[in-house]
Order: sequence, then C-alpha cells, then structure tokens
Amino acid sequence: MRAIVVEELGGPEQLHVSDLPTPEPGPGEIRVDITAAGVNFMDTGARRLGAATGDLPFVPGVEGAGRVSALGPDVTEFAVGDRVAWVYAYGSYAEQIVLPAADAVPVPDDIPDDVAASLMMQGITAHHFVTEAADIQPGQIAVVHAAAGGLGQKLTQLIKARGGAVIGIVSGAQKADTARQAGADHVVLSTGAAFVEPVLDLTGGEGVHAVFDGGGETTFRASMSVLRRHGLLLYYGAVLGAAPVVNMRELPRSIKISYPVFRDHIPTREALLRHSADLFDLVRNKNLDPGIGHRYPLHAAAQAHRDIESRATTGKLLLLP
Repeated sequence: MRAIVVEELGGPEQLHVSDLPTPEPGPGEIRVDITAAGVNFMDTGARRLGAATGDLPFVPGVEGAGRVSALGPDVTEFAVGDRVAWVYAYGSYAEQIVLPAADAVPVPDDIPDDVAASLMMQGITAHHFVTEAADIQPGQIAVVHAAAGGLGQKLTQLIKARGGAVIGIVSGAQKADTARQAGADHVVLSTGAAFVEPVLDLTGGEGVHAVFDGGGETTFRASMSVLRRHGLLLYYGAVLGAAPVVNMRELPRSIKISYPVFRDHIPTREALLRHSADLFDLVRNKNLDPGIGHRYPLHAAAQAHRDIESRATTGKLLLLP
C-alpha cells in the first residue's frame, strides 16, 4: 500500500510517498481501506516535533473514513464492507490503516465518506467545546478566532444552532465572506490584538461570554481582555508557539480559562458514538455544513501542509488516497 512517511522531522518536504506492507489487524482491530483522510494543524506539529508515539519513521494523520476490509479476532461490532470513520488513530495518511475497532464509528448510508472524515477531529472538538466545555446558551455572545477555518466554521454553526451570537475573527478580507456564510453575526479583520477594541465596541463595552482561541500565545492575553465578568476562554493553540504563562492574579473580572484536551472530548466509547451521531444528525438536518475547503490526492500531502501553514486556506482539507 502507499502511505506518506516522515523519516526525519522538519518541513513539508519530509512528507514522502512510500510503499509499505499491507497491515494485518490483530485482536480487537480492523483494517480499513481509506477513502478520505483529514489534514489538521496538529499534523504539521507532528511533522516538525514528532508524533505522540515518539517513533521515527511514522505515518502522520489521525482521522479519516473508509470501508472495513479485514477483521481481527474478537471483533463483533463491524463486518467486512462496513463504512466507518475514526479519529486519533495515527497512520491515516495512507491507503489502508489498522486501528482498534473501539475507535471507529459507523457511518450512516446518507453521509458521504469525505463528509464523515471532515467531521471527526474538528467536528467532535467543536461539538465538545460548544455543548460541554462552554455550554453556550441562547443569547450568549462568543468570539471565534480563525472563523473562516474548518474548526472556526463548525464552531460558528454550532453556536448559532444553540441560539448564540458570533463575532468571527479573520486575518484577511478574502476570508470575511466565508465567516459570514458560516453564520457569523459580525466579522472583524484582525491580526494579533487588533480585535480587542472592535469586539468591545460591538458589545457596548461589556465583552463576550466566551472566546474560542486557537491562535496561540499572540492572541491569548487579548482574548482575556474581551471577556465579560465570569467569561470563559477556551484556549487550544498549543501547537502555535509556547503555551502562555499566566499569574493567577492577572486574571481580570473573575474569568475562567479552559485548556480542553481532545481525549477529554471523548473519554469513553459512548461519548465518541454520541458526539459523532449528533454531528451526523446536524449535517442531515442542514444545521451543519462540513465546510470542505480542498481535496488533495495522497501524494500531494506536502502541498496540503504548505497550504494549511500559510493560513491562506478556508475550510477543511482532505487527502483522498
């Protein structure tokens, strides 16, 4: 099978197409023929800094969708031919993958593979952020950074579906329309901390109930400054520079800060099935557009990484083996 392999850490040029043996599933595992794999910013961090496994070489990518082609012993939940999707299984930049059956979810007949793949990382993240970590309520106002990106568009749509209002932050005028189409009530063009004054003006000086900030430490303190009393900052920009260091006495207006780790989104299989089923329902009912921005052939993984790191892309990026 063909796969993208990282043999040395570094830039996108370290993503090489290689021929690897067909993987065989062990006990409790399934093999899947991959039809779509998601490209995430965390993949660029793995390429530069190393995968969570710590091993070299490795096949990057942690989410995708496809069709089951082999079962390991003791697998009873799936059959050969079933369509499945998954998240946080390294090795997804490939034509095939072996993963624990417990990490896969069934894909409904009316949900295309590329849509299912586009939802697993960013969709589950956004769903957890909006329904549990922040628990957005009707009438609340939230700031969404990178509102034209794949995660930003999903956050915006889910906040709107719960009756909230969104101030979307984008880095350029060409992204403003994308953020508005996703449902943002207001769009602010900003880099760094330039969004603070416009956001405070839009809220009559009161600030917002929540900020969803994946911009890294360059926006962290500015995001704190636009929160109202007891507001919540969800920070998830760990791959973008060093994590901010904050003296607790610096926190203004009794605000709260959350660093939501992906494994806390889906601590159990039941949570995985619930989040994914809810997302499929939202797509089915046209309350969530998966927002696929671009599809690349597998051999163009390096270009996909260049594009996502350039900040010039909008929507979800996918590799199609």
